[in-house]
Amino acid sequence: MKTLFAICSIALALGLSPVRAHGDDPQAGHDDTFGKPGDPAKVSRTIEVDMTDAMRFTPTKISVRKGETVRFAVTNSGRLKHEMVLGTARELRAHAELMKKFPEMEHEDPNQLSLEGGRKGELIWQFTKSGTFDFACLQPGHFEAGMRGRIAVK
Repeated sequence: MKTLFAICSIALALGLSPVRAHGDDPQAGHDDTFGKPGDPAKVSRTIEVDMTDAMRFTPTKISVRKGETVRFAVTNSGRLKHEMVLGTARELRAHAELMKKFPEMEHEDPNQLSLEGGRKGELIWQFTKSGTFDFACLQPGHFEAGMRGRIAVK
């Protein structure tokens, strides 16, 4: 309970609404800065994303249209646990710092997908705002090693 209290206190201090929602209702704590969980019936296309132990995503740059609902078909072709977390650069940077302090923290937010090595999964997201947003692996050390990418929404 002390650990949960500490995580919530730090998240509140940093203003990280996505961090507060771990394991809660998919919409809870999500501020819709860049979009919202997508409806699988409204997916307009699938984008394949690979995560590797070289601490890289392929592709690193993705373009989508405002309002588009995308299915990210994500493969972890490495042996290490990796994750794809969607967010703003500020949110991701702050969350990566939090993960350094609490490396065992589990994620269950609608804007992220964690995969053990050799596994596949999907993340469905609707991009409701124009702009440039980011995605990253927030496993301790992975973000700092350059495991991140950009999403341009036009």
